[in-house]
Formats: sequence, C-alpha cells, structure tokens
Amino acid sequence: MPERRPFVRLPTDVYPVNYGLCLKPDLIDFTFEGKLEAAVEVTQGTNQIVMNCADIDIITASFAPDGGEEINATGFNYQNEDEKVTLSFPSALQKGSGTLKIDFVGELNDKMKGFYRSKYATPSGEIRHAAVTQFEATDARRAFPCWDEPAIKATFDITLIIPKDRVALSNMNVIDRKPYPEDDSLVEVKFATTPIMSTYLVAFVIGEYDFVESQSSDGVTVRVYTPLGKAEQGKFALEVATKTLPFYKDYFNVPYPLPKIDLIAIADFAAGAMENWGLVTYRETALLIDPRNSCASSRQWVALVVGHELAHQWFGNLVTMEWWTHLWLNEGFASWIEYLCVDHCFPEYDIWTQFVSADYTRALDLDALDNSHPIEVNVGHPSEVDEIFDAISYSKGASVIRMLHNYIGDEDFRKGMNTYLLKFQHKNASTEDLWDCLEQASGKPIAAVMSSWTKQMGFPIIVVDQEQQGDDRALKISQKKFCASGPHSEECPTWMVPISICTSEDPSCSKMNVLMEHPEINITIPSLSPNKWVKLNPGTVGFYRIQYSSAMLDSFLPGIRDLTLLPVDRLGLQNDLFSLSRAGMISTIEVLKVMEAFVNEPNYTVWSDLSCNLGVLSSLLSHTDFHDDIQEFIIDLFTPIGLKLGWDSKPGEGHLDALLRGLVLGKLGKAGHKATLEEARRRFKEHVEGKQILSADLRSPVYLTVLKHGDSSVLDTMLKLHKQADMQEEKNRIERVLGAISAPELIQRVLNFALSVCMFIIVSRFGKKRQINAINVNGERKTFIITTRKQTVDGFAIDKMATEVKSFFESHPAPAAERTVQQCCENILLNAAWLKRDADDIHQYLLQRKVPPV
Repeated sequence: MPERRPFVRLPTDVYPVNYGLCLKPDLIDFTFEGKLEAAVEVTQGTNQIVMNCADIDIITASFAPDGGEEINATGFNYQNEDEKVTLSFPSALQKGSGTLKIDFVGELNDKMKGFYRSKYATPSGEIRHAAVTQFEATDARRAFPCWDEPAIKATFDITLIIPKDRVALSNMNVIDRKPYPEDDSLVEVKFATTPIMSTYLVAFVIGEYDFVESQSSDGVTVRVYTPLGKAEQGKFALEVATKTLPFYKDYFNVPYPLPKIDLIAIADFAAGAMENWGLVTYRETALLIDPRNSCASSRQWVALVVGHELAHQWFGNLVTMEWWTHLWLNEGFASWIEYLCVDHCFPEYDIWTQFVSADYTRALDLDALDNSHPIEVNVGHPSEVDEIFDAISYSKGASVIRMLHNYIGDEDFRKGMNTYLLKFQHKNASTEDLWDCLEQASGKPIAAVMSSWTKQMGFPIIVVDQEQQGDDRALKISQKKFCASGPHSEECPTWMVPISICTSEDPSCSKMNVLMEHPEINITIPSLSPNKWVKLNPGTVGFYRIQYSSAMLDSFLPGIRDLTLLPVDRLGLQNDLFSLSRAGMISTIEVLKVMEAFVNEPNYTVWSDLSCNLGVLSSLLSHTDFHDDIQEFIIDLFTPIGLKLGWDSKPGEGHLDALLRGLVLGKLGKAGHKATLEEARRRFKEHVEGKQILSADLRSPVYLTVLKHGDSSVLDTMLKLHKQADMQEEKNRIERVLGAISAPELIQRVLNFALSVCMFIIVSRFGKKRQINAINVNGERKTFIITTRKQTVDGFAIDKMATEVKSFFESHPAPAAERTVQQCCENILLNAAWLKRDADDIHQYLLQRKVPPV
C-alpha cells in the first residue's frame, strides 16, 4: 500500500471573512445546487486559492478584488484524497479584500454526513425525505467549498430555496421568506448573519416538523422540533433547555450570544447529538420523551444530552479548539458539566453518584488496557479524528476535569472559566490556554498537574498501609501505573495526584488534602484513635484506584453494612476490588465476600455498579459447569431488595426508585429467580393481549426475562412488538434485549434480524461464537456491528477467540475501529487469564456457601 502523503493544513494566503451561501436542494432527485459569494482577504499575492471540497462539482469560479475587475478561474484541480480543490487564476490576486464566487452542484448523500437525506414516514405512512447536515469533524466541505478547519472562522449568511410546504432551519433566525421567482412551488428563506464561527458548526435542515416553544428567563427563544404529530414529545427537552440556558449563563457569567436556539430530532442520525450553534441536532431517542411510553432512564438520558450540547454553545462554539488535538477538552468538559446542569435541574436524580458508575469507572477500565491512548492525541490528518471520539476523550476527560474542579474549588474554577471564555470568545484556544486561566484564578500549578493526566496514558494505583503511632495514625502511600494485566516491574511514569483523606469521624468531609508528586509519601494524621478508619479519595473524585492493606479494608466492611460510608465511596471501594481481582492482584473471592456486605444497600447507583460487575463475572463463567452457582449467588444478593421494592411503584416514590426496580427485577429475572420469572410471564401476556399495558419502566426487565427463558413464540411476539412500535425508544428497548435469547436455534434468527435492521445485538453465552460467524458471512457490509459496540466480543474468554477476531479484522479492515479491535482482543486475553487463575477458587467458594453450618 503506498504511504499516505503527509497531511498539510490549508495555506493562509487567502482566508474567508464572510460566506454568502445559497443552496437549493432537490428532495426527489437528491441533488443540490449551490452559489457561494465569499468575502475574502488576500494576505499575499497568489494566483491560486486552495480550499476544502469533497463530492462537489464546481461549475464556475471567479474572484473580484474590491473595486476591481472580475477574474475567472481557469482551472479547478481536485485533490480527492486530501479533499481539497485548487482554483487557478490567469494572473496573481493582489493583496487586499475581494469576493470569491463559486457555482457548484452536489449530492444529497445517504452517508449521514455532510449535506444528506434523512428518510421518514408521514403520519399517513408515506415515505419522504428531509435534507439535513452533520459537519463535525470535516464534512462541511461536502455541502459547499470552504476553509474547513476549526481555526478558520468567519460569519455566514445563509439562504435556502425550498418547497413552500417545508420548514427550513439554520443556525440563526429567519429574516425573510419570499416566493422564489423561477418556480412558484418554492420559497426563498434568508437567515440572519451568524457570529464568527467554525465551519463544522454550520447547520441547516429542510423537512416537515412540528414544534413546541418557550422563552428562557433571559429572553432566548427556545424551540424543540419533532416529527409531525409528536410535538408533545418535545416538552420535556424544552423544559430542560429553558432551565439550562440561564444556568450556564450564570455559571460562566457570559450570556448566550444568539437570539434563539432550536433543538431538533432527526430520523437518521449517526451520532447521539451535535452542538451546531443555535440549531442542535439529535437522534430521536436523545430528544423525544413520551409521557406514557418513556422510562425514567430515557428522561435522564435526554436531560444529560441536552445539558451536554447546550454547554458546547459556550465551550466549543463561542471558544473553539484550535485543532482536533484539543477535541478532548471540548468533549470532556461538556461531559462533565452536563452532570452539573442536570444536578441543578433535577437534584432528585443523585446524578453525581451516577457519574461515577457511568463515566468514571468506565474510563478507568478502558484506560487500564495496553491499547488505551492519552487523552490528548496529536491529530494530523482529520481522518484520525473519528478514532478519538471515544470513552477516553469523553469519560476520562470528564473525570479528570471533575478531579481538577475539586482540586481548585468551585469559586476559583468559575473565575478561571469566565476569564478563558471572555479572552478567547469568537476565537480559538488550546488546552494550555485554559490551564493558564485556571492557574491565574487559583494560584495552583494547574498546567503541571494536568499535563501528567492528559499527556500520558493510564493512571496510578495508590497503595496504602498504616500504623498507629501513639495517638497518631501514620500512612505510607505509594503510586505506580495500574495495568489491567497485573503489576508491572518496569520503570513507570508518575502522576501529580491530588489526594484527599477522610476518617470515620466525618466520612463526608476531607480532613486532609495533599498533592502527591513523588512515587512515595508518608502522611501523619494527628489524634486518631485505633478504632477509627481512614479512607483516601472521599467522593471517589481522584482518577486512580486504591489498594488498601487487608486490615484497612476489613475496617470498611461495617461502614458498608451500616451505610455510614457514603454511597459513592461504597461503590468506589467495591469497584476497585473488582478491578484488582481481574488484574490478578487479589483473589476474586475477596470481592465476592465484600459484595455480600451490600445486603442492606438502598442506593440505585451502587446496585447498578454491583450488577454490572456481577454481569461480567457471570459472563466469564458462562462456559463453566458452575454457571448456575453464580446465578444463585446473584439471586441471593438481589432477593431482599427485590422483595422490598415489589413490582409496582408506591406513592411518594421517585426517579431513582423506578430505575432501581427495573434494574433489580431484570437481574433476578435474567438469573432465573422463579417468582420473578412467573410474574414477568404473566405481565408480559397481559401486555401483549392489551389487557394491562406494562409501565415503561417495567418493559425492559420483563422483556429481558421472558426472552432469556423463552422459546420461538416469545421471539415472534417480540419481533412483532418491534414492528408495531411507533417510538424509536421502544424499538431500541426491544433491540437491546434480543441478545438475551438462549436457545441456540433461535440465535441465528436474531442475528438475521439484526443484520436486516443494521443494528448490534449482544448475544447470550450460547450465541457468542455464532455471532462471529454471522458477522463473517456478512462481513463486507456490516463490519461495524462489532466495531461500534465492543461489548459484542468483550465477554469472550478463550484465547483462540482473540486470534479469530484479529484475523477477521485483518481480512475486513475497519481503520476507524482499529484501536477498538485491539482493545477487544486484549480484553478477551485478560478474561482467559482471569478464568484460568481464579475459576477453581470461585467454584469452591460458591459450593461452600451452600453447605449449612454445622
């Protein structure tokens, strides 16, 4: 394969000041015509202009210097591989201002990027198409020739020529809508001039939509656009958005700079959502909530995604990263502050505890692999960008910003953020610029601390031991790199670790804070009696794992049982132990013993994390002859909380009770708990017959339970429910549980269905091997089933499997997923080693539990 030419950014001798852009899409033939009139500045004489351009045909191009003669371009040289075009002129363009005019045509593609077509059905069932955009990272060049780099900012005047019965939206408000002179079925819609902005944030949508509207307390018009007939499903997101805009305005102390913001649900949408300035696009499940058919976790997801995208209006849109290398800052920051915003709007969600389970532990797991990467990755060619839109950029990014916020304190953090946004508004900035502003505000060595977390891969494990010295407690603390494959002896990096310490005297408050800059430190806590415990990292904020001496660990167990340890700390302790057992640093039995201490646990998120880890263990043991014993362990652990919650919500219950009930019933049902299985089957039958419709919160656990222990008629019913579902949320709910089917003969049917709807399904233990074969058969077309969802193969625990996965992807390359594939193979090998190491001990432990004490 020929080596790629080194990537070169666009020359700076001509740059845009304003884009006057007029587009006329054809929603039947899927083409569009475009006219660009760009005000440009020539900084030095040149006889060519180099721009980005992909899948566009230029018909004519000319340049007119201000007050001078128009010069026609004599050649268009497309460098397709670099997605560039060079316009050549017969004479040099002189230094100064001028107008570049380009007429061009393009295709409304079906790739879900650039300017593309999105298929939808009208309420009467007719199939139609909308024209929508998705430009991040580098696809504005598919809609119009432009300088498609985040640092080349300009203003935009957009006009769309559209059928008069359609809605047209763009970043700004409509300032004029008039008949199109050449065709009376069309109208010309003109939008106000945008602020100075990057091309990847430009957006336009042409289609049929309903909307709900409100005003935020600071006078911004907020609209949520929904498919026809579903306006009511936009109300929840509208409420979140109107509360969120003023929250961010106060937090940053910078007003939202546009007169309006639209949030719109798009039928075919590749990402979860996209923060285009003033016109945020979402997939339907990230925006629409049906009061009758949406579950509590869907509401929470919508609130988080809306919070995330609106944060970008400041952090990303007003101040933009200089190049894609700094993408992590954009995404990590928004992934952190979305929680701050949801906590403000819905304090009853206990969302910060959920952050630890959803983002923090997920990032630790991924970052412990040899195939992780530093948060900050040098991006050259923009094709490398897609690979870093991952849990390291988002979740680890958010976790280290949470740690930083905690280290600085909220007041100084906000002061620094305000300085940063005001200093760089309408401009571009790098990660270091933010550290400078936060350093000035806090007087702490932010750049030095943070570069140890962003520029090197991985994180430390903090090893702690203690001894009582008279009335004082002496702690010995050391750090080394934590690896999922166990301890490593080679030279390893050190981190600058903000460490806080609390004691049982006040578990919620840190008694001491130190910055650990060396591999080892000693700390003395004065006047602490021997019966008191000491814990590091209260709030589970520091991005590291902890290994306590066994005596220290034992001292926490009563605090888990009697709930004096905070929920987030109970979760963190158990999660660290689980990780250490997987890395072979302690026995898995130690973790099972600690798990049994959670018998009185009331907190949803703690149960969620326990459940997730037990799921990993259950999957690991799925091909052993004691798989049923781990199911019994799960049933014993979850039965008391299951009995306490029951099946139906009680008066006065809230969001977290609904989440917990769904989690516990699903866990018991999947593990084969007899009473749960019988009740699930009874309720499923009534639901299908229309006698008693299942509440949205019970659907996932009931569907999962009946499918896991079901036959072909249950699968038939499920696929029928999928076909009838009007809401994308319900379709997704069914898709997510189909993989639970156990009967080997039904798995092929599930896979055929999955491939027919281009989706992924995580197949149960009998199906994993078969899933690889199914993908092999369809490999050319559907490689992404495995690449976009690592879970598909992460559960495998056979060395041979890693080789198979590897060789499959060698013959079906998926460049954007290369790292994901390597991470999958690494996880398979780690699981195999874990099983080999601990299987017998686990088996013995599970057998002993059954033996009645003499």
